[in-house]
Amino acid sequence: MKILFITTAFNGMAQRLWIELDRLNHEVFVHIAAEQEAMLKVVKQYEPDLIVAPFLKTKIPAAIHENYPCLIVHPGIVGDRGSSSLDRALLRGEEHWGVTILQAVEKMDAGPVWSFQPFLMRDVSKAQLYRCEVTQAAAKGLLDSLQKIQGGQAPVPADLYPAEKKGRWYPKITQADLAFAWRDDAQSILLKIRAADSDPGVLAEIFGESYYCYGGHLEEKLKGTPGEVLAKRNGAVCIAVGDASVWVTHLRKRQEGAIKLPAVVALGDRADNLPESECLPLEKPEYATWQEIRIESDEQAGIAYLHFDFYNGAMSTDQCRRLLDAFRQIKAMPEVKCIVLMGGADLWSNGIHLHLIEQAENPADESWENILAIDDLILEIITSTDHYVISALQGNAGAGGVPLALAADKVLARDGIVLNPHTKNMGLYGSEYWTYLLPKRIGIEKAIRFTEDCLPWGVALAKEIGLIDDYHGETVEAFTAFARQQAQKIVSLPYF
Repeated sequence: MKILFITTAFNGMAQRLWIELDRLNHEVFVHIAAEQEAMLKVVKQYEPDLIVAPFLKTKIPAAIHENYPCLIVHPGIVGDRGSSSLDRALLRGEEHWGVTILQAVEKMDAGPVWSFQPFLMRDVSKAQLYRCEVTQAAAKGLLDSLQKIQGGQAPVPADLYPAEKKGRWYPKITQADLAFAWRDDAQSILLKIRAADSDPGVLAEIFGESYYCYGGHLEEKLKGTPGEVLAKRNGAVCIAVGDASVWVTHLRKRQEGAIKLPAVVALGDRADNLPESECLPLEKPEYATWQEIRIESDEQAGIAYLHFDFYNGAMSTDQCRRLLDAFRQIKAMPEVKCIVLMGGADLWSNGIHLHLIEQAENPADESWENILAIDDLILEIITSTDHYVISALQGNAGAGGVPLALAADKVLARDGIVLNPHTKNMGLYGSEYWTYLLPKRIGIEKAIRFTEDCLPWGVALAKEIGLIDDYHGETVEAFTAFARQQAQKIVSLPYF
């Protein structure tokens, strides 16, 4: 089929759906929606058999949806309508949610239903749910819808669609819906931060100024007067609340053009005198806290797992250096033979930290330092010939994050993640030893093609061409269990 994507951005969701359709040999053209006139023009030029809106913030003109079948990917249950479906589901504490594939009609999100795919909610941020459960459900729903279309079926009106629970229309979420006071309890504050992460963020007052807050984590040990900034750790700040404290990893100042930055950087001089509260990779705190890099060792089995959960997958100079230190700590453990690089449960890595580079006094110097730091990390992994290293990609990887994974001896990925092993479309040449690691895995011709085409890769294709060794499990839990089994098999080999 000739399929046209009309989408506000070619984000992870759109990329995953593009991958699924490309695997089925559909001809897919992507149009980044801006004005309705441009939509009309591209539809007339392309004359698609089907239009899909994987991530669309504007309305499809009647001249299009009345003349072409248009499928809307809606991150909500049947009957749910509005642009803040997932945000509000999190705020309400919904335990069951889903993705509905709708036929576009004049009224937004009110069309008949082609497919509904349910999932269980988790206590994580909106962005994490969107990248994992929502995207997985959307892929299943779109493929189910295509089968029905090709089989001559028709969509079912929402009020007739069989569903245990149906939603309703909700207005777009506002800061009034998300507002909290630092004297509130930690769980209610964290719920609101997570519901608005990574966009729009929750406004709060810190040191007398307004900031949008992101990356909230519970802290049970440090306590103080609600609203008091107690400490800093690896770029985050700890703020006392009504019954505990919370770590906020990132802030964005409430002003035009401000970008999201590690909280300590966003606060500037105000954070200089805050006490450092360390939580080193080998520490195993018995209370809730935030630990960005964590070593989980099973020296009896000869395996160590290195977890690094960097916000949005961006790796700053400091983060690369601390991760390198942690990797070397593991190598120094006499009983460890196998090191599993786990990344984070949400994202693996997206390479160097572009926001920190952008805000630096000298962006050129900072970008050079960041490149050198990630290169040092990758070189250490490549040359660790006394240890078997496994990269276990629980989430998407892009730019320099892909070569970081390829530096290992074995590369495993969760089924459904998206790989973007290129930087050309960002105006960057890249580094991270990709000119060695990509050809080593897939040959020079494919390496040139894929880095020049700047297209996303799915795990099935990645395995076929040898970029990764295997993939398994739609959920993080299923995949991590698989990765651990693979590590145990390696160390159990008689010659290992």
